[in-house]
Amino acid sequence: MAKLPEPPSVAMLRRVPPAVATLQAGTKLWRIYFRDGKHPSTWDQMRHYGPVGSARFDHHLDPPRAQDRGILYAATGDDAIATCLAEVFQDTRLVDTRRNEPWLAAFTLMEDVSLLDLGGKWPTKAKASANINSGPRPRCRRWSRTIYDAYPDLIGLYYASSMNGNEPAVVLYERASKAISRLPLFNRPLSDAPLLISIERISAELGYDLI
Repeated sequence: MAKLPEPPSVAMLRRVPPAVATLQAGTKLWRIYFRDGKHPSTWDQMRHYGPVGSARFDHHLDPPRAQDRGILYAATGDDAIATCLAEVFQDTRLVDTRRNEPWLAAFTLMEDVSLLDLGGKWPTKAKASANINSGPRPRCRRWSRTIYDAYPDLIGLYYASSMNGNEPAVVLYERASKAISRLPLFNRPLSDAPLLISIERISAELGYDLI
C-alpha cells in the first residue's frame, strides 16, 4: 500500500473521528505574503484563487480559478519565522527578499480555532500516514479537499513542517476568517534592514541562500 494513497470518499472519512488541535485565542501566527506578482495580497488576506501547483493543502476545486474557497498558510511556535522562510522558499532554497515584494507578518487569533491535527495517529486511522505532511502536493491537495468536506466544523489543518524539523505549521480555511485579528502585531518587508539581520542568520541555519 502506498504511504499516501488517494483519500477515501467523504462518507468514509466521516467515519474516522477527527483529531482536533485547538489553537487558543491569543495564539500568535506568522506568515510571509507577497505584495506583488500573480497573486498580490495583504497581511490578512486569504488566497481565493486556486488550487496553485506549489501549494500543498489548497482545498480549492479544479480547474484553478477564483472561488469562494480561500486559504492562508502560517506558522506558530518559537521557530515560526524559520518555518515560514523554509516553507515559502523551499523550491529554490533561495530567500529572495525583493522578488514580488515578500513581507513578514504576525497576528493573533481572536477566538479559539479547531484544526485537524495531521500529526499523531489520525493519518494512520484515516488509511494515510505521516507522509500527508510531506507527500506529493497534488495528492495532499486532494486530501485537503476531502477533509474540508468531511469535517465542516474544523476550520483548517495543523501539520508538521517537513522543511523545518517538524515545527508546527497551520492552514486556515476561509471558515477561519473571523478569527484573524483586525490589526497585525508585526508587518515589515523582508528587505527591511533590521529584519535582514535575523533573516540572514536563519537562512544560513537552513542552508538557504539569500539575496
